[in-house]
Amino acid sequence: MRIVIIGTGAMGSVYAGLLGDAGLDIVAVDTWAAHIEAIRRDGLRVSGASGERVARISATTDAREAGPADLVIIATKANGVEAAARAARAILTEDGVVLTIQNGLGSAEKVAAIIGEDKTLIGVVGGFGASIPQPGHVHHNGWEFVRLGEYRGGTSARLEHIADIWRKGGFKVLLFADIHQLVWEKFICNVAFSGTCTLTGLTIGEVLADPDAFSVAAACATEAHAVARAKGIAVDIDDPVAYVRAFGEKIPGARPSMLLDHMAGKRCEIDVINGAVPRVGAEVGVPAPVNTTLVALIRARERAFDN
Repeated sequence: MRIVIIGTGAMGSVYAGLLGDAGLDIVAVDTWAAHIEAIRRDGLRVSGASGERVARISATTDAREAGPADLVIIATKANGVEAAARAARAILTEDGVVLTIQNGLGSAEKVAAIIGEDKTLIGVVGGFGASIPQPGHVHHNGWEFVRLGEYRGGTSARLEHIADIWRKGGFKVLLFADIHQLVWEKFICNVAFSGTCTLTGLTIGEVLADPDAFSVAAACATEAHAVARAKGIAVDIDDPVAYVRAFGEKIPGARPSMLLDHMAGKRCEIDVINGAVPRVGAEVGVPAPVNTTLVALIRARERAFDN
């Protein structure tokens, strides 16, 4: 079974490295030429919670060179999802499927519109705290569950098969008949820490330890939780503040990807994370003033990047 991973930034590289080290046929695809060249030359080094290893895998900057693929994992950021889905469609085998794993809201719907709902799976992954110290090397602070589900809901034999593939790489896997619920539960955690860490420059643990910073994170999460409930999402969260605190305590040294983007002087995924709370909130009549303010501040900062 050939597995093509489109988007081998921090999380995509964790997937590629651990699955490749388990002996699976992995092709890493990314537009970051220096990273791809380092993987080709020296292998993909993975360090952190899973230990230390170097995986020898194929790598390319052109997805057309990666197929035919039985499974395509889309691990790009939200703004790269549609292009990745079109690339996946071109290299999928007849029975191939696409598993899309992103932060925020809306990416799975974009993939399903291009690939087809019947060929789309959704993954929800959090608690890894991954980063790339240098090209060809990914580090992750945690090693939490990979949660998988069918876009259309329910369970299937192919979903079980995909889960077994992840388990071969050492991942802990859970399957869900309603994966959209899990998307929102992770989303609430992203909303709590992504914007707050990005504005303050603090790690997740530092946000937890600072009463002022955590008050903002808690308010962001509380607004997202209220929107989810109003929208009819069956999130299994009674106390959103306790929920995001417990999540953050597992990866205190982690910096969210949005913060890493700003540290590199790049625009982040604010529109699909904190920005999605007031947008969806407006649809269900739930205001989100803290998230709205935080988004405005981040957008103002990003306009300075352009200069």
